[in-house]
Amino acid sequence: MVAAIRQHRLLYSLGGAIVITALLSLTIGSQPLPLMQALQESFGDKPGVYSLILTELRIPRTLVALLAGASLGLCGAVMQSLLRNPLASPGLVGSASGAALGAVITLYFGVAGLFAFALPMGGMAGALLATLTVYLLAGRDGGTLTLILAGVAVNAFALALVSLLLNLAPSPYAVQEIALWMLGSLANVSRNELWILLPGTLLGWLLIWRQGRPLDLLTLGEETASSMGADLPNLRRRLFLAVALAVGSAISVTGAIGFIGLVVPHLLRPLVGYQPSRLLIPSAMGGALLLMLADMGVRLLPVQGEIKVGVVTSLIGAPFFLWLILHHRGRGA
Repeated sequence: MVAAIRQHRLLYSLGGAIVITALLSLTIGSQPLPLMQALQESFGDKPGVYSLILTELRIPRTLVALLAGASLGLCGAVMQSLLRNPLASPGLVGSASGAALGAVITLYFGVAGLFAFALPMGGMAGALLATLTVYLLAGRDGGTLTLILAGVAVNAFALALVSLLLNLAPSPYAVQEIALWMLGSLANVSRNELWILLPGTLLGWLLIWRQGRPLDLLTLGEETASSMGADLPNLRRRLFLAVALAVGSAISVTGAIGFIGLVVPHLLRPLVGYQPSRLLIPSAMGGALLLMLADMGVRLLPVQGEIKVGVVTSLIGAPFFLWLILHHRGRGA
């Protein structure tokens, strides 16, 4: 009973913070946007400049940040629970590096300029291919260590190919375009990117739905979970596909944004009693909140141009990751 009350309080707190942050995100930019005036213009007979900024720029940017951040946070909680590894992240199974490679290939060969959906489609295809490769390398009945090693190998190979394409890029402009995409940004997203993001994101979330109990059983060990009815091969296959779809969709639209899937579940895990099934929804909400806050931060920094949001999340996440390693080393000692 007490745990349920704490869970509800956490969800309400995160939900309220998300609503407030989303409203602030609509108003904050290089020039503040009067939200009420923009809404009045949007519902008026003749839309004005403020209504165009709101509907074409601010709302899509805020929604993409919310959906992408939620996917990264949710998939981080899933991977840490599935692999029973507190250092796991969504990119561990190759989805992030695969999405980056697929997107970079479309940029390198100029396919991204042929039609609007080429870049995100390349990213999603790369994420699915990389995740499938990890699954095949690990085998249907592969253990946790085998999955992690396969993921490390596929990540290293995909990033090596990205570096090779950067090295062979035919022009400085191509290098700059690839490098800027790799930094991760929400600056140029529109309604097109939002519609591209939705199908894979929603399908990935749907595959994760109702998988909390098997993840809870997995905390008791693989043999115990299997004896209590958990179908571990099917669980791994289902969740690998879910992570590939959700994370691949997010990264293919926003570019590489790291550490959200690592940081958010760790911050929230003590608040849910370390129970995987209770961690999933809060992690999704926390990821959405963190990415929206980071995106607002890059818009408020007094610098020429705009710092990429992937840089901000890395600046936040890297020190946290180092602290996490030292913390676990200390506990192991």
